[in-house]
Formats: sequence, C-alpha cells, structure tokens
Amino acid sequence: MARTLARSAAQTAADWSPRGLLERLFARAFDGLVYPQIWEDPAVDMEALAPLEGARLVAIASGGCNVASYLVARPARILAVDLSPAHTALLELKLTAARVLDQPDFFRFFGRADDPANLASFARLRPHLPEHARAFWESRTLAGRRRIEAFARGFYRTGVLGRCIGAGHLLCRLHGRDPTRLLTARDPAEQRTLFARELAPVLESPLLRVAAALPLTWFGLGIPPAQLDALRGAAPGGIAAVLLERLERLACGFPIAENYFAWQAFGRRYDPEGRAFPPYLEPANFASVREGAERVEVRRALLTEALAREDAASLDGFVLLDAQDWMSPAQLAALWSQIGRTAAPGARVIFRTAAAASPLERDLPPSLLEGWVYEAERSAALFARDRSAIYGGFHLYRRQG
Repeated sequence: MARTLARSAAQTAADWSPRGLLERLFARAFDGLVYPQIWEDPAVDMEALAPLEGARLVAIASGGCNVASYLVARPARILAVDLSPAHTALLELKLTAARVLDQPDFFRFFGRADDPANLASFARLRPHLPEHARAFWESRTLAGRRRIEAFARGFYRTGVLGRCIGAGHLLCRLHGRDPTRLLTARDPAEQRTLFARELAPVLESPLLRVAAALPLTWFGLGIPPAQLDALRGAAPGGIAAVLLERLERLACGFPIAENYFAWQAFGRRYDPEGRAFPPYLEPANFASVREGAERVEVRRALLTEALAREDAASLDGFVLLDAQDWMSPAQLAALWSQIGRTAAPGARVIFRTAAAASPLERDLPPSLLEGWVYEAERSAALFARDRSAIYGGFHLYRRQG
C-alpha cells in the first residue's frame, strides 16, 4: 500500500518513460523512513496559522516534529496525514511517548536519540502503541537490527535524508574540510568565515557539481523529479548555485545557537548544550504536548483522499509542506477542490516551494482560487524568518469570509 500511495503522489509521467522510471525509483524510498526530522520551521508555521487555540488543522505528518510542535498552541484537532508507513509510525511513537514517558525520558528519546536507555523506554511504550506502529519499530532492517534500535545509536543519522547528510559530510572530509566546525561559531561574522573555509570550497568543487547533476543525489534529500525541475530554474547558475545559496543561508542567515536545523545539517544531531530544539522538545512545552497528544489523529493516506472524508467547512488550517511541488496540474486541482470544500471562513493554507513563486496562479483554474487571498507581503516576511533555509518560498493563502 505504501508504494501505491507514494507512486500516486509522485508520479506525473508514463510508467516506462525516463521521467516515469525516475519517479518510480523515488517512490520506492517511501517504503522506509525518509525524514527523521521535518525540514520546515514550526515557529514560522504557527505564526502564519495563528490563532491556533481551538483551531482544526490538517497537516502532512512527515517526521512528525511539526505536528507535535503545533500542540504547544493548543489546537482542538490535528489530522496528520502521510503516505509513508515509517512517517506515521514515527509520529505515533512521539505521541505515545508524550502520553507515557516523563519529560526527561521523552527528551532523551527524541532530543538525544542515541542513548541505549531509550530501548528500556520503548519497552514501556510498546503496549500503548497502535499495532502498525509497534510492528514497524519491531521489524528488522537489512542489517538484522530492530528499527527501534536506531534510537540507541543515533536516530538522526538514519533514514534517506540522514544518510544523504552523512554522505555530504564524507564528501567534505575527502576535501579536507569539516562542517562541524561551523557549530563553534560565536557570532555571525565567524559563521561567515567558517562557511567560506569549510563548505564553500566543497560546494564549488567539480565532484560536487557532478553529484548535483544526478537526480539520485536529490532523491536522498527527498526531492522528486518534478521538484528538481523547479530547483534547476531557481537561479541563473543552475542547481549547483541554488545549493550554494541555500546552504550559505542555513549556515550564516541565523545565529547557530538558535538554529536546530543547522545543528542537524552540520552536526547530525541537536545541540548537546540544549540551546536549540523544536518546540515540542523544549521542557516548558512538555505539558502542552502531553495534553494535546490525544487530539491528533494519524492517518496513512493521500492528502486529497483524506480531505474527501472530512465535512464541509470543517477545517481552519492546512499545512501542505512542499507537496504541491510534486503534483501535476490535475493533482493540484483535485487537492484544491477538497481544500475549498473543507475550508472554514478565515481558514489559512501554508506551504513551501523549491522555487520562489507559488504555483497556484500558474497551474490552478482561476475558479478554484476564488475566495482566497494570497498574503504576499506576509509570506515574504515569514520566509525571511524560516530557519530551515532550504526552500525558495513560503506561501500563505487565507479564505475570505
């Protein structure tokens, strides 16, 4: 089922065309874990969706940390949807842990995610997990280990994205560079100096340019062929220039001490001094996360199909991540037909794009955007504060009335 769902989401070309074969290969990645951590800034999301207290949301789950973080703002309900069984199992693990564990054990499990004591915590969680999540974490990898053992060895180094970041670190070491040195920066000037010394030479190397030209390289970052096409046109210098620009923003655009995305990219973990974590892991927010965990419904499905089961005018917020970059115009129109039907007056839709521009005005029939206002200035301001720094645009649409 997972492969069928992923192919339905990612496939825009005929099965045996060159593009279709690439899309099928990308869809296979979603049989397992792709994103151990989601790469959209929940602080920006919550500002765009405010007020969230009492709101009814639907969100693509991905790694689950944003859905868990939204609970800090006390929404009434979150429908969390994903096509990957690994992602739904990861979110179920986080929600169950919030209900069962105390705050120090919860933090160690997901904030450190490399301690053998987490296996004892899992033994406490196991009876409370939904059957599909329990089966996933107890199933074995090709190496013969139970999947849950990743939380004793370094969970954030796993998954398609975690391994891809690891390959990037290896490439840096082959060039005699060390990206972890960026994490020692004490001020913005030092961040820029370290970026120029440790990362820029690698990003401008012939080996990196060859790797950046290969679609398989980008599959490791969770970027399908359709989104890769958008990236290629996002800067005059092509895709290598886009990579340089966005990694420079990640490394230099925000204080390292406050940016947990930079810690994941350059350190493959969270800050051991506890200065930068997703909102759901901050100790002061644990009570809200525990209380709100019961209000999250996790569903494995395509987003359009999940919305078709919801009542008309029943949702106040839609979190689409970058999923629309994957979609054909027909898929986009089907999604927005359901968004328009289920959106309550004043509902907000947020999403990110590989390129700067929203695809909606280009690819949607005008009738499907009737009654929606694109908040261009606010979108640009929120994009400037997005610490993940890997996208070309952040977009906020608001339903009138």
